[in-house]
Amino acid sequence: MIGYRFSQFVPGADDQAPFERLLKVFLELLNYTSGDVGEALNWMNQLDRQYGLTDDEYGMGDFIEDLKRNGYIQEDEPGSGSFGLTGKTEQSIRQRALEEIFGKLKRGGRGNHRTAHTGSGDEPLTELKQFEFGDPVESIAMTESFRNAQINHGIDEFMMTEDDLAVREKEHKTTVATVLMIDISHSMILYGEDRITPAKKVAMALSELIMRKYPKDTLDIIVFGNDAWQIQVKDLPYLQVGPYHTNTVAGLELAMDLLRRRKTSNKQIFMITDGKPTCIREGARYYKNSFGLDRKILNKTLNLAAQCRRLKIPITTFMIARDNWLVEFVREFTEVNQGRAFFSSLEGLGEFVFEDFERNRRKRVR
Repeated sequence: MIGYRFSQFVPGADDQAPFERLLKVFLELLNYTSGDVGEALNWMNQLDRQYGLTDDEYGMGDFIEDLKRNGYIQEDEPGSGSFGLTGKTEQSIRQRALEEIFGKLKRGGRGNHRTAHTGSGDEPLTELKQFEFGDPVESIAMTESFRNAQINHGIDEFMMTEDDLAVREKEHKTTVATVLMIDISHSMILYGEDRITPAKKVAMALSELIMRKYPKDTLDIIVFGNDAWQIQVKDLPYLQVGPYHTNTVAGLELAMDLLRRRKTSNKQIFMITDGKPTCIREGARYYKNSFGLDRKILNKTLNLAAQCRRLKIPITTFMIARDNWLVEFVREFTEVNQGRAFFSSLEGLGEFVFEDFERNRRKRVR
């Protein structure tokens, strides 16, 4: 018997292949460069010179060739030397965001949304009830029904009546339509703080979570600045902040329009923002007030919050700011909608979004 063999432990030793190790850095940098491959590779070259990411056996040139060979990047035009992302890379970025933000999540099956209602549903429960007219035949629990018949009538003269039948109740499952609104106004990168990258990561993680675990759900993503428009999941890595004001009204109007088309009765809006509404559109022109808390703008915003409440669409606001006057506005907005609000740091944003998403899935919006 040879027994155990020990080798020297080297702190920080990385057993990953050079390509896999560099790929992690590359995918992370793509979040900060908004999908600009050239800029991300340039940053990697700078990091390599400063921190020695590569060695004589595997250099940056080898890494770029492996990126092409493995289908992570492709030349925009043959021989141009400029590269773009592939669908494989976009999915890899979403997957990394999911693992980073919701990494402790236990993945399940198709994972539809449970409700507090029982009756004719999808998933059997442990509870039994007496058979009633209208209960589907396939829900009858035969073993328990035979036992009831034996108890009620004895074994010698076995018979079964309607009163002996037991029905296993089932739990209803439902689908949820979610709209995620992301603020891309200029303030999301002001004051030396990058707020758009964490917001993008949360959006990518949430979209990947829904597509994997809740495929019957829908997720629509909206960005809003001076105006609001819908983007696709594949567009998220390329999302950038613009020289915009914050037209929350336009975002809410578009979100309501999208949810109006969804057939499910369970609808919700998640809004990630760092500022107060500063802009509305009036015909062909914009009415703006960069100082914020303009009653004309705020009243239109609050009116939409109330309208969403009447339509049974709760709004959960994730505010990446803690200014006292801004907190008061968010509280008023949340009270009018009867929704929820979180004043989150950038580090805690993903946790807040996931917890509220899971919470909303455990209840049925009436």
